[in-house]
Amino acid sequence: MSEPRLTVVAHPLIQHKLGYLRDQETPTVHFRKLANEITLLLTYEATKDMATESAEVETPLERMTVRRISGKKVAVCPVLRAGVGMLDGVLSLVSSARVGFVGMYRDEETLEPVQYYLKLPDDLSERDAIVLDPMLATGHSSCAAIAAVKEAGAQSVTLVCIVAAPPG
Repeated sequence: MSEPRLTVVAHPLIQHKLGYLRDQETPTVHFRKLANEITLLLTYEATKDMATESAEVETPLERMTVRRISGKKVAVCPVLRAGVGMLDGVLSLVSSARVGFVGMYRDEETLEPVQYYLKLPDDLSERDAIVLDPMLATGHSSCAAIAAVKEAGAQSVTLVCIVAAPPG
């Protein structure tokens, strides 16, 4: 397995949309739309290193070679409930992805994440997993969700998150 790495996407469009997302005056309908748009942009970045392969297609003019994503299929695993708000953004770009869910809550005494639900694709070991979590607090639920997805067989896991709170 490769070493974990962090990619902070500082694209001006994302920064602009995050500014509105973080504004307490932003209406719920706009918040949802912004979360979807930011997720689209983050998914674009998260999938940039996917392997491609050549394929022959017939165009209206002639036969030609095109590039298509190759290799494993994708599983998208939002952390319940907040990660579900990011699901449509990923599925609009990776429509063939299988969807699984990881339910987590934070125990208020121990402050540790507690898994209460796990429903993942049976063939997870044959898929690249994308875990979705906005990571509103410590990030412990994201780490626990990644661990659960790995334990279920995923070989490759990418976390896509929107840090809605400003950096401390």
